[in-house]
Amino acid sequence: MSTPTHESASGRVYGFTQARESLKAILDSSERGGLSTISRPDRAPAAVVNGESLRRFLALTVVPNVHVVNEDGAWAVFMPGQPFAAEATELAEALEDFVDALRDYAEDWEDHLHAAPNHRENWALVQLIDLSTDEQLTAWLTGSAA
Repeated sequence: MSTPTHESASGRVYGFTQARESLKAILDSSERGGLSTISRPDRAPAAVVNGESLRRFLALTVVPNVHVVNEDGAWAVFMPGQPFAAEATELAEALEDFVDALRDYAEDWEDHLHAAPNHRENWALVQLIDLSTDEQLTAWLTGSAA
């Protein structure tokens, strides 16, 4: 196992080759709550952190701002200003469809929307979507324990 390039207050910093040789140590550090940074020349560094800890943090800090409306026997679920919504005759079905819409959005965001100025700031939302199960997303949307 290779040692990191240096250690800083924010964790261990590895070059790309060192990171490949030290993957177990990087993952072990992440599991303990540590941070490892992987750097490549002329690129932004990548951070490796515990995914569940990041998901819990995002669930607490990303405000869902979800609106639910029942009109003419149908439930509509939407986030004002966002390009996704769902509608169904049962609330549970509308929420399920909304989670599907969130997953579709995250896929589109990673593919091409991340570069669009009106979507760029949705990074945290997309990370939360990717790190969460459908049940966790539903709990986040409804404000129930996840």
